[in-house]
Amino acid sequence: MNLLFVFLQAGGGGDYSFRIMMVAIFAIMYFFMIRPQNKKQKEIANFRKNLEVGQEVITAGGIYGKIKEIEDNTVVLEIASGVKIKIDRNSIFANAASNQQQAK
Repeated sequence: MNLLFVFLQAGGGGDYSFRIMMVAIFAIMYFFMIRPQNKKQKEIANFRKNLEVGQEVITAGGIYGKIKEIEDNTVVLEIASGVKIKIDRNSIFANAASNQQQAK
């Protein structure tokens, strides 16, 4: 009850500076934190959707490999000559070839 009373008194005085400040903080958080994160998630989802056999990728655990087979929810990676592992499609995060070019 006391908290409601305080909010009603603050809002009833005609002072909109608190509301403007809250809207400004939300806008700053949206444009600098929420929006870039959503954009990055969409890029990763699009990358996972367009995986191809023979593409070199990096997993969430840092394993570099080449895609040998693609199923609905799993991917078979060849991490060394004759060594294949089956991983979840959602654990693939990056294209190994583009990461190596960026590092140079």
